Amino acid sequence: MTMGLGHGPGATMRGFTRDRTVRQHQLTRGTRRRVLGYGRPFRNDIILYLILTIVAAALGVATPLLLGRIIDLGVIPGDRQVVLRLGILVAVLAVLEAGLTVVTRFYGARIGEGLILNLRTEVFSHVLRQPIAFFTRAQTGALVNRLNTDVIGAQTAFTSILSGLVSNLVSLALILGALVTMSWQITLLALLLLPIFLIPAHRMGQRLSQLTRTQMTLNAELATRMTERFNVAGALLVRLFGRPAQEDSEYAERAQGVRNAGVRIAVNRVVFMAGLGLVAALATALVYGLGGLMAVAGQLTVGTLVAMAALLGRMYGPLTALSNVRVDIMTALVSFERIFEVLDLEPLVREAHDAVDLPEGQVEVELDGVSFSYPRAEDVSIASLESRSGAESETGGDPVLRDVSVRIGAGQLVALVGPSGAGKSTLTTLVSRLYDPADGVVRIGGVDLRSATFASLSRTVGVVTQEAHMFNDTIRANLLYAAPQATTGQLEEALRAAQVWPLVERLPEGLDTVVGDRGHRLSGGEKQRLAIARLLLKSPAVVLLDEATAHLDSESEVAVQRALDEALTGRTSIVIAHRLSTVRGADQILVLDRGQIVQRGTHEELLAAGGLYRTLHDTQFRT
Repeated sequence: MTMGLGHGPGATMRGFTRDRTVRQHQLTRGTRRRVLGYGRPFRNDIILYLILTIVAAALGVATPLLLGRIIDLGVIPGDRQVVLRLGILVAVLAVLEAGLTVVTRFYGARIGEGLILNLRTEVFSHVLRQPIAFFTRAQTGALVNRLNTDVIGAQTAFTSILSGLVSNLVSLALILGALVTMSWQITLLALLLLPIFLIPAHRMGQRLSQLTRTQMTLNAELATRMTERFNVAGALLVRLFGRPAQEDSEYAERAQGVRNAGVRIAVNRVVFMAGLGLVAALATALVYGLGGLMAVAGQLTVGTLVAMAALLGRMYGPLTALSNVRVDIMTALVSFERIFEVLDLEPLVREAHDAVDLPEGQVEVELDGVSFSYPRAEDVSIASLESRSGAESETGGDPVLRDVSVRIGAGQLVALVGPSGAGKSTLTTLVSRLYDPADGVVRIGGVDLRSATFASLSRTVGVVTQEAHMFNDTIRANLLYAAPQATTGQLEEALRAAQVWPLVERLPEGLDTVVGDRGHRLSGGEKQRLAIARLLLKSPAVVLLDEATAHLDSESEVAVQRALDEALTGRTSIVIAHRLSTVRGADQILVLDRGQIVQRGTHEELLAAGGLYRTLHDTQFRT
């Protein structure tokens, strides 16, 4: 979205619909300097853009003056040659002005869209590198808004505001200069009419601002409601609980609120435009009344009278726009500040400057004296992106892991068991380096993960969770996400090993079948097996498995278990076990409770030793 030159009532209305509370906003120190930094890549384009804007503004003032000359030098004396020459010149200027408008809009779009591209890609890249805690706290809608509304708001600083400020200043200076030269008396009287328009316009602007905020809030509520109801899970809930009539009623009520706000905004804008037209009409009446008397008295020519009337009609737009330029600029700067707020949030997990690759082949995994607490809110998120107030306590939680030490040999299978909240999932997030430990070291192949490159870590560690996520894309695209260079033959081989090829083969579109939002067109077992196929394509040396069979029926569990046997063979594996029947063959079982390893050993050893493992076992198999 790129705005062009800011002339006339349309540009005026843009200023009055902005939130005036930004006048009192205190910008963060250095914001203006950072904003200018984003304009450097477009420096040459901006200079040319401003030159073209100034020329276009000058042409807009030159045309009324030429029309006056045509009347005084051509029409009244009856000189056809003067009329013809000046008429051709006016036509040439009109063509030139139209061409300048096209070229100016091209450069405006080039600058604005280029700025949007740079900001969006920078914010998107930065957000993707935030810890998982950032996404668990931030509201998705608010985050997306930063990439859309705020980025576009920031873009106006380089297009509509930049061109409007320069163009309006140049136009106003030229118009006033010409008017004063022709008749300072009429110019002074015309300026005295300005408060008649500006005072009501300011009040109208406040009303429009409030109505616009109300409409935006209601639209956001409608969008949120549609997002929640239009996904598979939301639509299923509505149907199962038989609430479509109530949903229709509540949606209609909110939609009516949007309609009512829209009607009030439209009426107020019509009143505003009528007021602007009234002032222009009064100015025209003043010029033709007082100016006509002066022309009769020989103090003004008829051509001068016509030129002044045309110029006065062009004066009120720039004057009104300039009266709101501070609000417009501050609005754009606040948008930049909100973007910088995201960009200044440093990721907790960063790659070291001298990072090294993890060794290839089978590797051992070691946790040495590891303790961990989840980070505080202000370390991983921004208050404006989530539903917490500034007064909310930002202290971190209690330790989730306490002095955990374990060594998992290359190719071994280790199972983690324990009650909910014992720290099992947290331990796996440290091995995949979604977080760094507060104390201690996590090593893979003898390399501290804080010293490992992200690329080698991603290549070495593979994860399958209980809820296998699929993008709303084809089976092929979801598999290639793990191995972009994989051939169709390799995809088929992975699907066969994951016990899911017969299903894919039966689908009408085969590998090009779209799986739907979050893979909802597939059953739970089918999604899990596709996730395992994706893991096999990645072929990691270390597998982290949050038991994928926990919520499956017996038939699906058998198929997924066969696929898992294939995936875990020859790999160093850590399995979070919710069903103790699945860990009997583990090389070692670690029993966690309250963030500590309280028991370790094989299934038989732990049963014989009693304790928490025996209690968990007896509880599950009591029947």
